[in-house]
Amino acid sequence: MDYETVSPADFGRALRGLGLNLLVRDVARSAAFLEAAFGMQAHRLSRDFAIVEYGGARFQLHGDHTYGANVLLGMLPEAGPRGGGIELRLYDSDPDAAAARAAAAGGQVLAPPRDKPHGLREAVILDPDGYAWLPSCPLSPEETPQ
Repeated sequence: MDYETVSPADFGRALRGLGLNLLVRDVARSAAFLEAAFGMQAHRLSRDFAIVEYGGARFQLHGDHTYGANVLLGMLPEAGPRGGGIELRLYDSDPDAAAARAAAAGGQVLAPPRDKPHGLREAVILDPDGYAWLPSCPLSPEETPQ
């Protein structure tokens, strides 16, 4: 599917399985952060919407203003972080490289890269809207802390 030319209706009809849509204050800012910090690729980027691709998966960004009649609009905070309680995990991202790029891209490293007992090296990075992104890579059995 060519994400740059597919019609909204054809794109919608092609969606299957689990979908992810992040409501953001500024689509261009969010797409630029995801590209700079994690190497994601944004398609169909507009003030209203973007299709974002990472590791063979795709998800969507929608600007708050596009949700005028949506029941979720009233639940969005006017200020402060969003997405409390959700972790957006990026299993094929170098957490050290992402953490190094995140601040320059407008994010905040909430937890620096660390080796974890569940076999991953990971960091916690908040994007400009406050969503928590966790870039991680697998550890060898020898590297995994007990």
